[in-house]
Amino acid sequence: MVDEPITHLYNMKYITLTLLLFIALSTPCSLHAQESNPLLASDQEQTLLVPDEDDIIHQTLSGASPYYYTNLMLKYNNGTEALTELEYHYLYYGFMYQEGYRPFAENEPLDRMLAVMSGIDPDQPTVWQLETIIENGLEALKIDPFNPKVLNIMAYAYGALGDTTREELYYNHLNGVLSTIENSGTGLKEGERWHVLMFSHAYDLLASKGYAYNESRIISREAMFIPIAQRPKERIKGFYFDYSRIYRNKPDDVTFKRDRTWQFNNLKPQEYK
Repeated sequence: MVDEPITHLYNMKYITLTLLLFIALSTPCSLHAQESNPLLASDQEQTLLVPDEDDIIHQTLSGASPYYYTNLMLKYNNGTEALTELEYHYLYYGFMYQEGYRPFAENEPLDRMLAVMSGIDPDQPTVWQLETIIENGLEALKIDPFNPKVLNIMAYAYGALGDTTREELYYNHLNGVLSTIENSGTGLKEGERWHVLMFSHAYDLLASKGYAYNESRIISREAMFIPIAQRPKERIKGFYFDYSRIYRNKPDDVTFKRDRTWQFNNLKPQEYK
């Protein structure tokens, strides 16, 4: 049987709008700091929630805590009720203290997922393509459960198949993860850097905001700087990220393999250069 495009399964205008909505954060944040974050609406203030390691350990490893990690992950995976900002915060940064956190592990399902996406027509995907994306996406999330590019593509695939419930689930997870990273600092100074668990998450955050960027520069044992292509009327040269968690338990024989990012606006893969 020929695998036909499934344009008849969903409204094309709706899907196009939905893809654009994936790049937006669900809730504007505020900032109690001297500099406002240019990625946020100018009339909003951002409340920073910088990860405190002692607090994260206490909250996520104690069975008596409302943020006990096992329960949070069940809620995250089940998707039967919305997660709060704090729950996403403890989920994301608490992942570092779980056995599954392996930032240097190869993610072959992600590679297969992106291979399918590289040949897809976003307006006319086939059922086989979408089902293959979802199958590999579920496996990729077992390795990196908070990968923004995977969450973004999973929302697209489920939406294209007409499964609006799972589409909304992954859309909300995408926004929750991006918001958590963005709320960890302003990104404008080394002392107010954004905290990430994977190098690719830093690039995905910038891609989700539509920034074109250049090769990152390591500036200390904890911080890296990613230069961006400046926009008209903006004076921002780039953003700072805290990558220290990635190397805290790094095996001696592991070297960093640069990851691929995703252009959130048009669903086309991009290689770092």
